[in-house]
Amino acid sequence: MPGSTTPVRNQGTRADTWTIIVQLGTGSGNMTNLGVWDKKTGGDLDSDEVKYYPGGMVGVEALGGRLNPTNLTLQRIYDRVDDAQYVNRLFNGVGNESVTVTQHPMNLDGSLYGPKRVIWTGVLKRVRFPDVDSETTGAALIEIEVTVNASPTFA
Repeated sequence: MPGSTTPVRNQGTRADTWTIIVQLGTGSGNMTNLGVWDKKTGGDLDSDEVKYYPGGMVGVEALGGRLNPTNLTLQRIYDRVDDAQYVNRLFNGVGNESVTVTQHPMNLDGSLYGPKRVIWTGVLKRVRFPDVDSETTGAALIEIEVTVNASPTFA
C-alpha cells in the first residue's frame, strides 16, 4: 500500500536455519571451541514481576523487576572421536566452567546470514552423557545445560 508504514514480513525462516556454537572458558587463549550443536532451548530473557496494590481500590501499579535469564539446554549427537576428548573437561567444569553460546542465522542455502548474532554467557550447570538402550538404534545425544548469567547480546 502506498504510504503505509507497516513493514512487509516476507523473509521468514525455519528452526533449522541457525548455527549454534559452544565455547568453554574465557579469553582467547583459554577458550575451547566445542563446535556446532544441533538443538538449543531456553535462553529466554524474563523478569521478576512486582505489582503494588494501592489502597482506595486504585488500579494495580506494575513496578517491573529484576532481569531473570533462563537456562540454555544444548544437544547434539555424541561423536566418539571429537567429543571424547572434552568429556573430562565437561564433567570437571560443572558448576564452575565459563560457557559462551553463539546463535547465528543462516540463509536457506546454509550460508551465514549477516554479521549479527545472539550471544549468551554463563556457567556450565549440567552435563548429560548419552543414554543407553540395547533395544533401540536412535542417535546417542550429549546434552549440556548452561546457567545464563546476563542478558543476551545481539552483536
